Amino acid sequence: MSERWPTEIRLSGDKRILTVAFDGGDRFELPAEYLRVSSPSAEVQGHSPAERKVLGGKREVAILSVEPVGNYAVKLFFDDMHDTGIYGWDYLFDLGREYRNRWSTYLRELEERGLSRDRVASAPAKASHGEGGCGSGSCGCH
Repeated sequence: MSERWPTEIRLSGDKRILTVAFDGGDRFELPAEYLRVSSPSAEVQGHSPAERKVLGGKREVAILSVEPVGNYAVKLFFDDMHDTGIYGWDYLFDLGREYRNRWSTYLRELEERGLSRDRVASAPAKASHGEGGCGSGSCGCH
């Protein structure tokens, strides 16, 4: 059971900031990009620290919705279709408390890997024999 308890969870109008306040008086404004690249999902964290992924291209990501998971967490649905992370109260608190250090580590890791916070637009693949286009995976947007 969590030692932290949220008193407010509010998504900003532009869906890019999640405000989380806790019963001890702490209040954090967590950017959607930060929450997305810090997702507790296995897709991002892997199954060990060595498997953790550093995600680029998430600067413009937004949170589509925030849904409760029992009385211990929320599930965030992002506009890049990521929805497998369950953010427990303690994890959200830690993300808020450790924001500066975690964010600077993330930026350093992006640079070390030659990645950018911005989405890289890829050239559309040439369609052949009536194949390709949006939804096929060959358009470069999926």
